[in-house]
Amino acid sequence: MLHSGELASSSQEVPTSERVRSAALVVVDMQNDFVRQGAPLEVPTSRATIPVISGLVDRFRARDLPVIFTRFVSGPEPGLMWLWSPECRPDTKCCWPGHMRSYDDAEGALDCAAVVDELCPEAGDIVIDKRGYGAFHGTDLSARLRYLNVSSLVVTGTVTQICVEETAREAFHHGFRTTMVSDGVSSYAPDLHAATLKNFALKFGWVAGAEEVASWL
Repeated sequence: MLHSGELASSSQEVPTSERVRSAALVVVDMQNDFVRQGAPLEVPTSRATIPVISGLVDRFRARDLPVIFTRFVSGPEPGLMWLWSPECRPDTKCCWPGHMRSYDDAEGALDCAAVVDELCPEAGDIVIDKRGYGAFHGTDLSARLRYLNVSSLVVTGTVTQICVEETAREAFHHGFRTTMVSDGVSSYAPDLHAATLKNFALKFGWVAGAEEVASWL
């Protein structure tokens, strides 16, 4: 029987080029209601990841590799999510598409569910709206990736231990070799952020910095 250390060691033996063979970049939930100052579900550290993610977006687009943006959508239909994130209820309307909100670091009101302007999706990018934590559950993401002959994913975004982790784990179960970008994901809880990266690298995929990942492409 292999022990966990042996399994982790075996995963590191996969050539780096194979880790990102036929790759796509996934940017998870970098939306105004998570990223902007004063947002209902603000993740302050997410703003530091914007340049990192933007650099990867540019690299993937330059290589004609798919770029996928996910958007967490919480309303107007009620759901179980409202129990765990009361900010999604009608009194706040967190991540309700079309709901305009003002933020401390932006001029004018912005669509609260939109991807931040710094990472604005382009015409050739894919945008996946999801009503849960993971980008695969209840969406056609897997089918769209198969159609594009994608076999591996590079995952960035927020929140590390919630929607990022759920998406990356789902990717594993859908058969995609997956890398989580350590300096391209963010959380409001440093301990959970660190634990998520450690656990993901142990059993689900690879964890590496953006520059290292870029060198694999």
